[in-house]
Amino acid sequence: MIPAEFDYVAPDTLDDAIAALKGGGDDAKLLAGGHSLLPLMKLRLAAPTLLVDLRKVPGLDGISRDNGGWRIGAMTRHADLEHAPELGVLSAAAGTIADPQVRNRGTIGGSLAHGDPASDLPAVLLIADGSVTVRGPGGERSIAAGDLFQDYLETAVGADEVITSVETTGLDEYGFGYQKFNRRSEDWAMVGVAAVVKRVVNVIEDVRVGLTNMGNVPLRATAVEEALRGQPPTPEAIAAAAENAAEGTDPPADLNASAEYKRHLARGADATGADGRRRVVMISA
Repeated sequence: MIPAEFDYVAPDTLDDAIAALKGGGDDAKLLAGGHSLLPLMKLRLAAPTLLVDLRKVPGLDGISRDNGGWRIGAMTRHADLEHAPELGVLSAAAGTIADPQVRNRGTIGGSLAHGDPASDLPAVLLIADGSVTVRGPGGERSIAAGDLFQDYLETAVGADEVITSVETTGLDEYGFGYQKFNRRSEDWAMVGVAAVVKRVVNVIEDVRVGLTNMGNVPLRATAVEEALRGQPPTPEAIAAAAENAAEGTDPPADLNASAEYKRHLARGADATGADGRRRVVMISA
């Protein structure tokens, strides 16, 4: 439980952080909270020779409106997201992450850069049509959520790039919900599901469903979405659509659950919401 020896720097500017990251080569890693990287280092599953801590870099946190959507600084803590209910499903999901200690240290940028499909926020970014802005030696670019997650613990963020902000659509007209099945509240999700729904009168106009820990990357339950669009939000319609939740998934078996049991969990269905406009559709255990 003791990590290998490493060097540590905490630059005062973003340019200095990028320079340190580039200078450290493939063995340099960013520290943006540390609750994903440090446990791997203690087990020696990761052994960076240089940690570049972003904690002193100004301008990387905060939540603001941006063209009808949201701009969230990459160093914004999970606890800040949890206590910003105007963020909707993103706030709901952030409130389920681990425990208060982790939520007060972990950051949205660190979580997304780590690319763990069992994390709570990647699937939410997918259904919010989100993106991340990254900056590196070559300048700044935007990466859509659909292109960000490439394989297990692999993202499109370059080794010498830093996520500076996260952008999502507003989803102001959508009801939302996030549920996950785990043995203890602080555990990773065996299966998690995020959903946003836009209802017009008695018809589901739009629905987006994201799946956590149902493959090597976070997934959209497109078969569920297609089955629900244009349908009335009845328990029967939701239950029928939920049967398609595991379509196209390849959940990893682990000590907590077999792949088939995870598919079973994903096919569960629940619907809550007192009024039509805020109707929530959820596919989960």
